[in-house]
Amino acid sequence: MKKHSLSIIVTLLTGVAALAQSQEVRFFSHRGGRMEYDENTISAFDASYKAGYRGFETDIRMTKDGELVILHDSNLVRTTDTEGVVEQMTAAQIRQARTKKGNKVMFLDELMDWLDSKGDVTYVEFELKTSPVELYPEERLKEYCDKLHERVTRNQPKGATYLFTSSDYRGLRYLQQKYPGVQMLLITGKPCSDETIALCKAMGIDRLGATMDGTSRSAVKKAHDQGLIVSLWPGQSVADAMLGIYLGADFLCTDIPVEVKTFMDSKAPWVKAVY
Repeated sequence: MKKHSLSIIVTLLTGVAALAQSQEVRFFSHRGGRMEYDENTISAFDASYKAGYRGFETDIRMTKDGELVILHDSNLVRTTDTEGVVEQMTAAQIRQARTKKGNKVMFLDELMDWLDSKGDVTYVEFELKTSPVELYPEERLKEYCDKLHERVTRNQPKGATYLFTSSDYRGLRYLQQKYPGVQMLLITGKPCSDETIALCKAMGIDRLGATMDGTSRSAVKKAHDQGLIVSLWPGQSVADAMLGIYLGADFLCTDIPVEVKTFMDSKAPWVKAVY
């Protein structure tokens, strides 16, 4: 743990202790725990699962020939040994790539099969990665959304929350219109505030994924009073986790799932944390 975070954590522990008796917070493994494992790979999800997590987040793009693949970036260069744009490559080409740590690139079918095999995963965020927008014109966007919705909901366990999330309003609106009742979360790079609360309300979305930077406890309370569920990010440190709890978040992503859970279990067992 970084030394400069210790004073922040001590301060937050003091504040959180007074609040935690009545507050429950759900942690979920962001890309399978991208700062501890090989992001968005079966090995990452497996490791988080074995650590006790039953909540996850992942990212989906579509290949040139219409297959859905688990990748955050449009360009393969950061995470794999291959250069190229996902949306301009075939699935066969991408299957030849390996991550920087030597793992296969995962496709959505593989992830869904993994989730089905576990049977007790209760929360998954499927982020629509449909930017740059020129790679997903209207008809391609519709094809992508239809394929994603069909595969995600095909074997969704009873009682599990499977969310479609995005900062691209187009995909969320299309899903809303075609699949009434679909569960969604609006991602924003802005804090929880009057502006982002109003945007969620206007779009008819009851979950807001906002940045901690600039978010206040009073803003989160206002979101709750407006009937919204609040998820905060980033989750790159234990200090981020403690700050999110203090702010009153319902959900917190974490890039360090094992470190966060170990800290919560040993240093803050009074926090009603769900994984």
